[in-house]
Amino acid sequence: MPTMTRHLLFLDIDPSSASVAAYRDWHRAGGPPAAINRSIRASGIESLEIWHVGDRLAMIMETGPDFSAAAKAAADAADPDVQAWEALMERFQRRLPFAPDGEKWVAAERVYSLDEQP
Repeated sequence: MPTMTRHLLFLDIDPSSASVAAYRDWHRAGGPPAAINRSIRASGIESLEIWHVGDRLAMIMETGPDFSAAAKAAADAADPDVQAWEALMERFQRRLPFAPDGEKWVAAERVYSLDEQP
């Protein structure tokens, strides 16, 4: 059975009600362009959800064994549809104050797992 890896990433959103409404609308079922969903699936991402609370977004992503973040980034940089989507999303998103340069979504580190407890 292939091993899945779960990733949890965070990003802030412009808290204005218009920005939040627009961002949520773009992410409704059928909202993202088909090319974006194809790009995500083709990279080895098996599951992806974005959650929202206040001015924070959380992305939960599960990837298969062939997923490479570097390969995904390179493919995205070369794809004009993905670049157009990213430019559109930049209007709503705000990098976390501690995000490294050039990094938008920041990965969280797991510090607890019930499965590992006695």
